[in-house]
Amino acid sequence: MKTEHSIHIGASQQMLVIKENSIDLVVTSPPYPMIEMWDEIMAKQNPEILDRLKDKPEVAFELMHQELDKVWKECYRVLKIGGFLCINVGDATRTIEGNFTLYNNHSRISKACTEIGFIGLPNIIWRKQTNAPNKFMGSGMLPCGAYVTLEHEWILIFRKGGKREYKQADAKLNRMKSSFFWEERNVWFSDVWEIKGTKQKIQNTTTRERSAAYPFEVPYRLINMFSQKGDTVLDPFLGTGTTMQAAILLGRNSCGYEIDPNFEEVIRDGIGALKVDLCNDLIKQRFDAHKEFVMKRKASGKEIKHFNDTMNCDVMTSQEERIALNYLESVELDMETGKYFVVYEDRSDLTSLPFCNTIFNN
Repeated sequence: MKTEHSIHIGASQQMLVIKENSIDLVVTSPPYPMIEMWDEIMAKQNPEILDRLKDKPEVAFELMHQELDKVWKECYRVLKIGGFLCINVGDATRTIEGNFTLYNNHSRISKACTEIGFIGLPNIIWRKQTNAPNKFMGSGMLPCGAYVTLEHEWILIFRKGGKREYKQADAKLNRMKSSFFWEERNVWFSDVWEIKGTKQKIQNTTTRERSAAYPFEVPYRLINMFSQKGDTVLDPFLGTGTTMQAAILLGRNSCGYEIDPNFEEVIRDGIGALKVDLCNDLIKQRFDAHKEFVMKRKASGKEIKHFNDTMNCDVMTSQEERIALNYLESVELDMETGKYFVVYEDRSDLTSLPFCNTIFNN
Protein backbone atom coordinates (compact mmCIF):
# COMPACT_ATOMS: atom_id res chain seq x y z
CA MET A 1 0.00 0.00 0.00
CA LYS A 2 1.22 3.49 -0.88
CA THR A 3 -0.14 6.95 -0.12
CA GLU A 4 0.55 10.42 -1.53
CA HIS A 5 0.61 13.76 0.31
CA SER A 6 0.76 17.20 -1.33
CA ILE A 7 1.27 20.64 0.24
CA HIS A 8 0.09 23.88 -1.39
CA ILE A 9 1.55 27.08 0.06
CA GLY A 10 0.73 30.75 -0.48
CA ALA A 11 -2.25 32.98 -1.21
CA SER A 12 -2.13 32.17 -4.92
CA GLN A 13 -2.77 28.47 -4.28
CA GLN A 14 -6.48 27.73 -4.56
CA MET A 15 -8.58 24.62 -4.17
CA LEU A 16 -9.90 25.09 -7.70
CA VAL A 17 -7.23 22.66 -8.90
CA ILE A 18 -8.96 19.87 -6.94
CA LYS A 19 -11.49 17.98 -9.01
CA GLU A 20 -15.14 17.86 -8.01
CA ASN A 21 -16.20 14.84 -5.95
CA SER A 22 -12.62 13.69 -5.36
CA ILE A 23 -12.11 14.14 -1.59
CA ASP A 24 -13.36 11.67 1.02
CA LEU A 25 -12.91 13.75 4.19
CA VAL A 26 -12.09 17.31 5.22
CA VAL A 27 -10.55 17.83 8.67
CA THR A 28 -9.57 21.38 9.50
CA SER A 29 -9.42 24.22 12.00
CA PRO A 30 -9.82 27.69 10.43
CA PRO A 31 -8.78 31.07 11.82
CA TYR A 32 -11.35 31.92 14.50
CA PRO A 33 -13.20 35.15 13.63
CA MET A 34 -12.97 37.85 16.32
CA ILE A 35 -9.85 36.32 17.89
CA GLU A 36 -7.33 39.15 17.75
CA MET A 37 -4.41 37.06 16.51
CA TRP A 38 -6.33 36.44 13.27
CA ASP A 39 -7.30 40.05 12.54
CA GLU A 40 -4.40 40.71 10.18
CA ILE A 41 -4.76 37.60 8.05
CA MET A 42 -8.52 38.14 7.83
CA ALA A 43 -8.02 41.76 6.80
CA LYS A 44 -5.71 40.66 3.98
CA GLN A 45 -8.71 38.91 2.47
CA ASN A 46 -10.98 41.95 2.96
CA PRO A 47 -9.46 45.27 4.15
CA GLU A 48 -12.88 46.53 5.29
CA ILE A 49 -12.67 44.13 8.23
CA LEU A 50 -10.16 46.31 10.14
CA ASP A 51 -12.29 49.42 9.66
CA ARG A 52 -15.43 47.70 10.92
CA LEU A 53 -13.61 46.30 13.95
CA LYS A 54 -13.29 49.88 15.18
CA ASP A 55 -16.93 50.93 14.90
CA LYS A 56 -19.16 47.95 14.03
CA PRO A 57 -17.63 44.71 15.34
CA GLU A 58 -20.76 42.73 14.49
CA VAL A 59 -20.23 43.69 10.83
CA ALA A 60 -16.55 42.70 11.04
CA PHE A 61 -17.63 39.34 12.46
CA GLU A 62 -19.92 38.75 9.48
CA LEU A 63 -17.29 39.87 6.96
CA MET A 64 -14.78 37.44 8.45
CA HIS A 65 -17.23 34.58 8.14
CA GLN A 66 -18.01 35.50 4.56
CA GLU A 67 -14.36 34.78 3.79
CA LEU A 68 -14.64 31.38 5.49
CA ASP A 69 -17.88 30.68 3.62
CA LYS A 70 -15.90 30.64 0.38
CA VAL A 71 -13.82 27.75 1.73
CA TRP A 72 -16.86 25.75 2.92
CA LYS A 73 -18.38 26.09 -0.55
CA GLU A 74 -15.20 24.71 -2.09
CA CYS A 75 -15.19 21.87 0.42
CA TYR A 76 -18.71 20.99 -0.67
CA ARG A 77 -17.64 21.01 -4.32
CA VAL A 78 -14.64 18.72 -3.88
CA LEU A 79 -16.17 16.24 -1.41
CA LYS A 80 -17.63 13.00 -2.68
CA ILE A 81 -21.24 12.11 -1.92
CA GLY A 82 -21.13 10.60 1.56
CA GLY A 83 -17.93 12.49 2.42
CA PHE A 84 -17.56 14.32 5.74
CA LEU A 85 -16.53 17.84 6.71
CA CYS A 86 -15.14 18.18 10.26
CA ILE A 87 -14.39 21.70 11.52
CA ASN A 88 -12.70 22.47 14.83
CA VAL A 89 -13.60 26.01 15.87
CA GLY A 90 -13.93 27.99 19.08
CA ASP A 91 -16.29 30.80 19.92
CA ALA A 92 -14.71 34.16 20.70
CA THR A 93 -15.03 36.74 23.45
CA ARG A 94 -13.77 40.25 22.89
CA THR A 95 -13.99 43.72 24.39
CA ILE A 96 -14.30 46.56 21.87
CA GLU A 97 -14.88 50.12 23.08
CA GLY A 98 -15.67 48.80 26.55
CA ASN A 99 -18.27 46.29 25.39
CA PHE A 100 -17.57 42.65 26.23
CA THR A 101 -19.32 40.31 23.80
CA LEU A 102 -19.51 36.64 22.85
CA TYR A 103 -19.23 35.87 19.14
CA ASN A 104 -20.73 32.48 18.26
CA ASN A 105 -18.44 31.18 15.56
CA HIS A 106 -19.76 27.63 15.71
CA SER A 107 -23.39 28.59 15.10
CA ARG A 108 -22.47 30.96 12.23
CA ILE A 109 -20.45 28.22 10.52
CA SER A 110 -23.22 25.66 11.07
CA LYS A 111 -25.73 27.99 9.46
CA ALA A 112 -23.49 28.61 6.46
CA CYS A 113 -22.70 24.94 5.87
CA THR A 114 -26.31 23.79 6.01
CA GLU A 115 -27.30 26.58 3.61
CA ILE A 116 -24.58 25.38 1.21
CA GLY A 117 -26.16 21.92 1.26
CA PHE A 118 -24.31 19.98 3.95
CA ILE A 119 -26.27 17.73 6.30
CA GLY A 120 -25.60 18.69 9.89
CA LEU A 121 -24.71 15.79 12.20
CA PRO A 122 -24.24 15.64 16.01
CA ASN A 123 -21.31 17.79 17.10
CA ILE A 124 -18.49 17.15 19.56
CA ILE A 125 -17.62 19.46 22.43
CA TRP A 126 -13.86 19.43 22.90
CA ARG A 127 -13.32 20.32 26.53
CA LYS A 128 -9.76 21.58 26.79
CA GLN A 129 -8.09 20.72 30.06
CA THR A 130 -6.76 23.67 32.00
CA ASN A 131 -4.89 24.10 35.25
CA ALA A 132 -5.82 27.77 35.59
CA PRO A 133 -7.30 28.49 39.04
CA ASN A 134 -9.23 31.56 37.81
CA LYS A 135 -12.18 30.15 35.86
CA PHE A 136 -13.85 33.46 35.21
CA MET A 137 -13.30 36.83 33.58
CA GLY A 138 -14.24 40.08 35.20
CA SER A 139 -14.52 41.57 38.67
CA GLY A 140 -13.41 38.80 40.98
CA MET A 141 -15.94 37.78 43.66
CA LEU A 142 -18.42 40.60 42.97
CA PRO A 143 -21.74 39.50 41.45
CA CYS A 144 -23.00 40.78 38.11
CA GLY A 145 -19.54 41.72 36.87
CA ALA A 146 -17.78 38.43 36.05
CA TYR A 147 -18.14 36.21 33.02
CA VAL A 148 -17.94 32.47 32.48
CA THR A 149 -14.65 31.38 30.95
CA LEU A 150 -14.78 29.44 27.70
CA GLU A 151 -13.01 26.12 28.31
CA HIS A 152 -14.30 24.24 25.28
CA GLU A 153 -14.23 24.32 21.52
CA TRP A 154 -16.50 22.73 18.95
CA ILE A 155 -15.91 19.99 16.41
CA LEU A 156 -18.67 20.48 13.86
CA ILE A 157 -19.51 17.47 11.70
CA PHE A 158 -21.31 17.59 8.35
CA ARG A 159 -21.89 15.15 5.53
CA LYS A 160 -22.41 15.80 1.83
CA GLY A 161 -25.50 13.88 0.79
CA GLY A 162 -26.51 10.45 2.03
CA LYS A 163 -24.44 7.67 3.52
CA ARG A 164 -21.47 6.33 1.60
CA GLU A 165 -22.33 3.19 -0.36
CA TYR A 166 -20.26 0.00 -0.44
CA LYS A 167 -21.36 -2.15 -3.36
CA GLN A 168 -18.15 -3.91 -4.44
CA ALA A 169 -16.52 -6.69 -2.44
CA ASP A 170 -13.10 -5.03 -2.31
CA ALA A 171 -14.64 -1.78 -1.00
CA LYS A 172 -16.45 -3.71 1.73
CA LEU A 173 -13.25 -5.52 2.68
CA ASN A 174 -11.21 -2.31 2.85
CA ARG A 175 -13.88 -0.81 5.09
CA MET A 176 -13.60 -3.75 7.47
CA LYS A 177 -9.79 -3.55 7.48
CA SER A 178 -10.15 0.12 8.47
CA SER A 179 -12.48 -0.58 11.40
CA PHE A 180 -11.70 0.65 14.89
CA PHE A 181 -11.79 -1.30 18.12
CA TRP A 182 -14.97 -1.48 20.21
CA GLU A 183 -13.38 0.34 23.13
CA GLU A 184 -12.10 3.09 20.82
CA ARG A 185 -15.60 3.56 19.41
CA ASN A 186 -16.99 4.09 22.92
CA VAL A 187 -14.58 6.98 23.52
CA TRP A 188 -14.39 8.55 20.07
CA PHE A 189 -18.12 8.71 19.43
CA SER A 190 -18.93 10.47 22.68
CA ASP A 191 -20.13 14.05 22.23
CA VAL A 192 -17.60 15.32 24.80
CA TRP A 193 -13.85 14.88 24.31
CA GLU A 194 -11.36 15.52 27.09
CA ILE A 195 -8.12 16.21 25.20
CA LYS A 196 -5.31 18.38 26.44
CA GLY A 197 -4.58 21.33 24.15
CA THR A 198 -1.22 21.41 22.40
CA LYS A 199 1.47 23.97 23.14
CA GLN A 200 1.04 26.75 20.63
CA LYS A 201 4.36 28.58 20.79
CA ILE A 202 6.39 28.11 17.64
CA GLN A 203 10.09 28.62 17.05
CA ASN A 204 10.03 30.29 13.63
CA THR A 205 10.01 34.03 14.35
CA THR A 206 9.32 34.93 10.71
CA THR A 207 5.73 33.81 11.08
CA ARG A 208 3.00 34.50 13.64
CA GLU A 209 3.88 33.95 17.30
CA ARG A 210 1.22 31.30 17.91
CA SER A 211 0.40 28.43 15.58
CA ALA A 212 -3.12 27.68 16.93
CA ALA A 213 -2.42 24.02 16.15
CA TYR A 214 -4.80 21.45 17.53
CA PRO A 215 -3.36 18.34 19.22
CA PHE A 216 -2.57 15.30 17.07
CA GLU A 217 -5.30 13.28 18.80
CA VAL A 218 -8.07 15.43 17.26
CA PRO A 219 -7.40 14.70 13.54
CA TYR A 220 -6.22 11.19 14.45
CA ARG A 221 -9.64 10.33 15.86
CA LEU A 222 -11.62 12.08 13.13
CA ILE A 223 -9.70 10.42 10.31
CA ASN A 224 -10.25 7.01 11.92
CA MET A 225 -13.93 7.73 12.44
CA PHE A 226 -14.91 9.13 9.05
CA SER A 227 -12.55 7.65 6.44
CA GLN A 228 -10.81 4.42 5.51
CA LYS A 229 -7.42 3.35 4.21
CA GLY A 230 -6.62 4.77 0.79
CA ASP A 231 -9.09 7.66 1.14
CA THR A 232 -7.99 11.25 0.54
CA VAL A 233 -8.12 13.76 3.40
CA LEU A 234 -8.07 17.52 2.77
CA ASP A 235 -7.11 20.30 5.18
CA PRO A 236 -7.75 23.76 3.63
CA PHE A 237 -6.14 25.48 6.65
CA LEU A 238 -3.07 23.26 6.98
CA GLY A 239 -1.20 25.34 9.58
CA THR A 240 1.58 23.22 11.08
CA GLY A 241 0.44 20.12 9.18
CA THR A 242 -1.06 18.09 12.03
CA THR A 243 -3.89 16.72 9.86
CA MET A 244 -1.40 15.53 7.24
CA GLN A 245 0.74 13.84 9.88
CA ALA A 246 -2.28 11.91 11.16
CA ALA A 247 -3.24 10.91 7.60
CA ILE A 248 0.27 9.56 7.00
CA LEU A 249 0.13 7.44 10.16
CA LEU A 250 -3.30 6.05 9.26
CA GLY A 251 -2.68 5.08 5.63
CA ARG A 252 -4.74 7.82 3.99
CA ASN A 253 -3.73 10.13 1.14
CA SER A 254 -3.84 13.83 1.93
CA CYS A 255 -3.51 17.33 0.56
CA GLY A 256 -3.37 20.63 2.37
CA TYR A 257 -3.45 24.38 1.73
CA GLU A 258 -1.76 27.07 3.83
CA ILE A 259 -1.92 30.76 2.97
CA ASP A 260 1.10 31.75 5.09
CA PRO A 261 4.30 30.91 3.15
CA ASN A 262 6.35 31.02 6.34
CA PHE A 263 4.65 27.82 7.47
CA GLU A 264 6.06 25.62 4.71
CA GLU A 265 9.23 24.97 6.69
CA VAL A 266 7.21 24.18 9.83
CA ILE A 267 4.99 21.74 7.91
CA ARG A 268 7.88 19.98 6.22
CA ASP A 269 9.89 19.80 9.43
CA GLY A 270 6.91 18.14 11.11
CA ILE A 271 6.55 15.54 8.38
CA GLY A 272 10.30 15.04 8.33
CA ALA A 273 10.16 14.26 12.04
CA LEU A 274 7.74 11.39 11.33
CA LYS A 275 10.40 8.73 11.50
CA VAL A 276 9.28 5.26 10.48
CA ASP A 277 10.20 3.81 13.86
CA LEU A 278 8.20 6.49 15.67
CA CYS A 279 5.10 5.93 13.55
CA ASN A 280 5.33 2.16 13.94
CA ASP A 281 5.73 2.53 17.67
CA LEU A 282 2.51 4.55 17.76
CA ILE A 283 0.72 1.83 15.80
CA LYS A 284 1.96 -0.77 18.24
CA GLN A 285 0.87 1.38 21.18
CA ARG A 286 -2.65 1.26 19.75
CA PHE A 287 -2.44 -2.53 19.46
CA ASP A 288 -1.02 -2.89 22.96
CA ALA A 289 -3.80 -0.70 24.37
CA HIS A 290 -6.33 -3.07 22.81
CA LYS A 291 -4.55 -6.12 24.24
CA GLU A 292 -4.60 -4.50 27.70
CA PHE A 293 -8.34 -3.84 27.33
CA VAL A 294 -8.91 -7.51 26.43
CA MET A 295 -6.81 -8.69 29.36
CA LYS A 296 -8.69 -6.53 31.87
CA ARG A 297 -12.06 -7.57 30.48
CA LYS A 298 -11.19 -11.27 30.75
CA ALA A 299 -9.80 -10.75 34.26
CA SER A 300 -13.15 -9.29 35.30
CA GLY A 301 -14.90 -12.46 34.13
CA LYS A 302 -16.50 -10.97 31.02
CA GLU A 303 -16.62 -12.95 27.81
CA ILE A 304 -15.07 -11.94 24.47
CA LYS A 305 -16.63 -13.91 21.63
CA HIS A 306 -14.72 -12.88 18.49
CA PHE A 307 -11.20 -13.27 17.15
CA ASN A 308 -9.08 -11.34 14.63
CA ASP A 309 -6.94 -13.81 12.69
CA THR A 310 -4.94 -11.05 10.97
CA MET A 311 -3.55 -9.71 14.24
CA ASN A 312 -4.02 -12.88 16.29
CA CYS A 313 -6.06 -11.22 19.02
CA ASP A 314 -9.50 -11.29 20.62
CA VAL A 315 -12.02 -8.61 19.64
CA MET A 316 -15.45 -7.66 20.88
CA THR A 317 -17.50 -7.77 17.67
CA SER A 318 -17.57 -9.45 14.26
CA GLN A 319 -16.93 -6.06 12.64
CA GLU A 320 -13.44 -6.05 14.21
CA GLU A 321 -12.41 -9.46 12.87
CA ARG A 322 -10.71 -8.03 9.76
CA ILE A 323 -8.97 -4.95 11.25
CA ALA A 324 -5.45 -4.57 9.86
CA LEU A 325 -2.88 -2.15 11.27
CA ASN A 326 -0.14 -1.50 8.72
CA TYR A 327 3.40 -0.55 9.65
CA LEU A 328 5.17 2.17 7.68
CA GLU A 329 8.08 1.07 5.54
CA SER A 330 9.27 4.46 4.23
CA VAL A 331 8.39 8.18 4.06
CA GLU A 332 10.05 9.80 1.05
CA LEU A 333 10.02 13.36 -0.30
CA ASP A 334 9.95 13.75 -4.09
CA MET A 335 12.19 16.78 -4.56
CA GLU A 336 10.79 17.50 -8.03
CA THR A 337 7.11 17.67 -7.06
CA GLY A 338 7.41 18.45 -3.34
CA LYS A 339 5.05 15.58 -2.57
CA TYR A 340 5.55 12.92 0.07
CA PHE A 341 5.10 9.24 -0.75
CA VAL A 342 4.57 6.73 2.05
CA VAL A 343 4.90 2.97 1.66
CA TYR A 344 3.28 0.61 4.19
CA GLU A 345 4.16 -2.95 5.09
CA ASP A 346 1.43 -5.55 4.72
CA ARG A 347 2.19 -7.74 7.69
CA SER A 348 0.06 -8.69 10.64
CA ASP A 349 2.56 -9.64 13.35
CA LEU A 350 2.36 -6.53 15.50
CA THR A 351 4.13 -8.30 18.34
CA SER A 352 7.41 -8.29 16.41
CA LEU A 353 8.05 -4.56 16.83
CA PRO A 354 9.98 -3.66 20.00
CA PHE A 355 7.99 -1.28 22.18
CA CYS A 356 10.10 1.76 23.08
CA ASN A 357 7.48 3.87 24.90
CA THR A 358 7.65 6.91 22.62
CA ILE A 359 5.05 9.63 23.01
CA PHE A 360 4.07 11.70 19.96
CA ASN A 361 3.89 15.47 20.42
CA ASN A 362 3.06 17.68 17.43
